[in-house]
Formats: sequence, structure tokens, C-alpha cells
Amino acid sequence: MRLLWIFILISCTLLSCSKDEGGRIPDAYVNFQITHQEFSIKTASTNGLLLVNRNAGGGVAGLIIYKGSYNSYVAFDRCSSVNPEQACAVVPDDLNLTATDPCSGAKFSLTDGSPVKAPAKRGLKEYRVIITNFGLTVTN
Repeated sequence: MRLLWIFILISCTLLSCSKDEGGRIPDAYVNFQITHQEFSIKTASTNGLLLVNRNAGGGVAGLIIYKGSYNSYVAFDRCSSVNPEQACAVVPDDLNLTATDPCSGAKFSLTDGSPVKAPAKRGLKEYRVIITNFGLTVTN
């Protein structure tokens, strides 16, 4: 009986251990509002892509808001998931379909935040976008 309890204790101890891969973007306060008209004006030359300074809207490294097809919006923290402690802000590429981490060279899709090119293993941190008749609110 004693041997059974030792086996159970060792099994529980081994099964409860897990390796944390890192790459988790820390939580940060996010509250950004913009009217539809202001969004259209600010994104006229960037095909529906808006970069928001950290001081203006929050996030670890600021926000990146992308207007997709059928007036759908997504918002991500600009902080790369590769070494997030560096708070390296991703930069949109020329076609606005991906964004690159200038510190590591990793690429992320702007349609869903997923990693596109190594060394990224995790996607960008996504925030909630609330669409009203008057504008957008990005929050967490």
C-alpha cells in the first residue's frame, strides 16, 4: 500500500510540471475610442490600418487596428510575442497584410494576429473591438 501511495505522489508531481514557453504579452490597460469619420481620414493612405501610440490608447507597445473586408475590425497590441519583455513594436509591411518585429524579424498576419514567420510561435495579443453607429472602441 505504501508503494502505491509513493507511485501516485511521484506521478502527480511529474504530471503537474510543465514547461512555460514564454512569449506571453503582459496585460496592459487598453481604452481607445475613435469615430468612423476620424478612422477613415487617418487611414486613407494606409488602406485601413491605424497605428496608435501607447500613450493614446494603451497596450504594452501601442495598438494596431486593421479594417478588413465587410467593415470588420481587429485590434492587436503592437508588442511582439517574441521576447515580449523587450516591448518591441511590430511595424506593418508595405501591403498591410503582415507586420514585422524589427527586433527578431518575426512576421504576423494582420487579419488574425497569427505568426507567419519564425521565430514567432504565438500570435499577437488581440483586443476587443466594439463597433457602434458613431465609432469604434478598443478595450480589454
